[in-house]
Amino acid sequence: MNFTQILIAALYGLVEGITEWLPVSSTGHMILLGEFVKLDVSEEFWNMFLVVIQFGAILAVILLYWKTIWPLGIYRHRRRTRIIWKKDTLMLWVKTIVACIPAGVVGVLFDDWIDAHFYSALVVAVMLILVGAVFLAVEAVTAKKTDGPRVSGLKDLSMKDALLIGIFQLVAAVFPGTSRSGATIIGGLAIGVSRTAAAEFTFILAIPVMAGASLLKILKFGLNFSPEEAAILLTGMAVAFLVSILVIRFLMQYIRRHNFRVFAWYRIALGALVLLYFASTGNLFRIQK
Repeated sequence: MNFTQILIAALYGLVEGITEWLPVSSTGHMILLGEFVKLDVSEEFWNMFLVVIQFGAILAVILLYWKTIWPLGIYRHRRRTRIIWKKDTLMLWVKTIVACIPAGVVGVLFDDWIDAHFYSALVVAVMLILVGAVFLAVEAVTAKKTDGPRVSGLKDLSMKDALLIGIFQLVAAVFPGTSRSGATIIGGLAIGVSRTAAAEFTFILAIPVMAGASLLKILKFGLNFSPEEAAILLTGMAVAFLVSILVIRFLMQYIRRHNFRVFAWYRIALGALVLLYFASTGNLFRIQK
């Protein structure tokens, strides 16, 4: 067992756990990290690893939001106890599925084509900068509003709201560097959803999206892992899980008192860094997968 490879897997899990939930693009960070720190694995395993470690991050959402997403409850009346369906939770899942449809359809039909044509440093850099600028614009508009957000909680989201947020998520599915969380949060803010509700819906929306993507990658790769490959994958997932718990808690506390401008400027700076670095190496247009 190569201990160095385990440490590198842990580093990728750390980066995944931080950047998956903050609206800063995990793809941009993974591309930069991959230029300097590489796992000694096959290309097939590498492509699978980058997706499946996200499942560790998803497990953190499931743990933290279990009471919100679990649709069964216990009803007690006098001496009788029975299991009931929680209507609000069921409706939340229906809205989540509705929001997943646009990106899901495009992902199934065009996933390989998108990777082959858009997964370059140039596209990632441009989307980092562009979405950062959009964040600043949306926050500027939001700051001028005096009547507060139209939707303050998950229960207040309509089917139309969910679909519109799903359309914003579609942009992230097509253009790497957009940031799935960034796109859905921008979408939520743009249609009048509070920062807290937009972030929470983003977390829950990630469960079917990322769990489905992980399952597809596992099925495509197969279950014939070597012991070292299994250790690398499990390490990345475990670190992503633990770090995601801390990051999600931090983000929810942060946005109760602050806006997203700091993340917008960070995106713009990172986009410029990606652009300059890959232009200097001559790999700006190279497909990264």
